[in-house]
Amino acid sequence: MPSVLPQRPVTSHYIHAPPTREQLDYAALPVIDLAKAGTVEGRAALALQTRDAMTTHGFFYVVNHGYTLDQTERIFDIADIPFARVGDEEKKLYEGQVKVTGSYQGYKPKRYWHIDGGVQDQLEMYSINRDVSKRAHPEVLRPFLPEIEEFAKHSHFNVLHPILKLLALGLELPEDTFVNIHGYSSVGETYARFMKYHPRSEDEEVKTKSVWLKGHTDFGTITILYSQPVAGLQILSRDGQWKWVKHVPNALVINTGDAMEFLSGGFYRATIHRVVQPPPDQRSCMRLGAFYFGMCDDNVKLVPFAQSPVLQSVGINKRYDDVDAPTMEQWRKGRTSAYGQSELKVASSTTHVEEEYINGVIVKHYS
Repeated sequence: MPSVLPQRPVTSHYIHAPPTREQLDYAALPVIDLAKAGTVEGRAALALQTRDAMTTHGFFYVVNHGYTLDQTERIFDIADIPFARVGDEEKKLYEGQVKVTGSYQGYKPKRYWHIDGGVQDQLEMYSINRDVSKRAHPEVLRPFLPEIEEFAKHSHFNVLHPILKLLALGLELPEDTFVNIHGYSSVGETYARFMKYHPRSEDEEVKTKSVWLKGHTDFGTITILYSQPVAGLQILSRDGQWKWVKHVPNALVINTGDAMEFLSGGFYRATIHRVVQPPPDQRSCMRLGAFYFGMCDDNVKLVPFAQSPVLQSVGINKRYDDVDAPTMEQWRKGRTSAYGQSELKVASSTTHVEEEYINGVIVKHYS
């Protein structure tokens, strides 16, 4: 007899706002088709394309990643549950002790980060370790944990690992070089995250110059964003201009973070990006996000793979001596604990850049 599939728990279908009709200055991001990664020849060709995308833009789209549009929409249905179906008092019970633990697991409430002009953020987050049993979750979310775990596994094995292979090949390293330090069962903080931006008052927009999240780099290796239609994400292009990232249905938006910059000797630079107020036709809309943040294993020391023929040719750009290199655990805890909480100093070179020191390394934030 055919097997009976378990019935999925029921939740409301999340309806995104329609895509903006505003004529925005979009970044011309390359598209990487993972359907071509199934052969050695295909990966070799994609590696060159990915290397060019990373060194030219720092962001790219991924298509044919293995999720159908229906599966992606289901993830957004689930992503809204921690915000729409959990009350404020229960949220407090599952709040992450971010500053103490250096971990985002659990809720980050609104008004935790300082943005500018005395204004705090209007962003709720709920982060879940890929091992969903690491900590307890709100009651209403518990029936959906098997699907969240499947989402994490898909993102890890079907997206993160293939991209890591392409990046290793781009450095002319064995293709499993980065995969081997991103174990699914290893000790580490790679996690799924759901985020919900709430609209702000006009007074707050004026005080922050409409910036919702200052320009920054992520601290891990690879960030995977499931594209959604409410505009707001911008990247700082190589010519110093902020460009919008356009929504592509059922595509993923990929960028590199600090850890990949360190491991690649500066070849794959961490990409500066920010979030700003959506355009006028989406100004009153909620902005719901689904992410997978990749980090290498906690015990990995963030030193360059100097044996790379590419790095030996172009040179290695270090931000610290190898002997002083932090581990992934040290770097993520330092960045997590400090973000939005520490006092930033205006850089001497420009009033649009602020700085702080994390583990002896300058970390910059951009207005």
